[in-house]
Amino acid sequence: MVLRSYFWLNTQKKKRNSTKVNFVRYADDFIVTANSEEIAREIKDKIAVFLKERGLELSDDKTLITNINEGFDFLGWNFRKYKNKLLTKPSKKSIKRFTETISQTLRKGMAWSQDKLISKLNPIIRGWTNYHNSVVSSETFQTLDHRIWEMLWRWAKRRHPNKSKNWIINKYWKQSATRKWNFRTERNSLLLLSKIKICRHIPLKLQMNSFLDIDYFHERQNKLSSRKSQSI
Repeated sequence: MVLRSYFWLNTQKKKRNSTKVNFVRYADDFIVTANSEEIAREIKDKIAVFLKERGLELSDDKTLITNINEGFDFLGWNFRKYKNKLLTKPSKKSIKRFTETISQTLRKGMAWSQDKLISKLNPIIRGWTNYHNSVVSSETFQTLDHRIWEMLWRWAKRRHPNKSKNWIINKYWKQSATRKWNFRTERNSLLLLSKIKICRHIPLKLQMNSFLDIDYFHERQNKLSSRKSQSI
């Protein structure tokens, strides 16, 4: 068994003397923060010893020590500071996997009806945007809308190589009051990533007790449910 790990550090000097060591884990992925490269390397060595005693080891390919200004990927997101402001965005690898999934679905659906194609694509789009709509994703969503449009256009052209551009447009795209290019039928419409509402994550107050602060957890759950229903 190999644990995948990601290390990052912030070398910005602070007035108070602290190593700023923190540990965050999800399944077999984890990150450790520190305020210097030396401390990060020391922690990495300690973790390697800890794992070795248990028959485990760090993956050399997936273990990284980096500055927060360079950024790192974790759980499909990229964490990086831009002009001292930390931004979390969909990672390039996650975007690539999503694009490849859409492309594979289009290749598989060359003979499908437009309705069936939309019914296959919408769950893929909905699932990916639901995961990423709590981070800085607006620009990525707009870019992917354009990328999907280009793939759909190639899909339609391959289906009708002898038809004119206007014929293809009229068959597969409908105009609405707000948008010219809507890939839709009378019964179904392709989801647009750029129409997905960005809902920032509501941090959990760690001092709250789930048995004592019942009202807080009920209110938080209601807010999360309301935001989820509004997203898609």
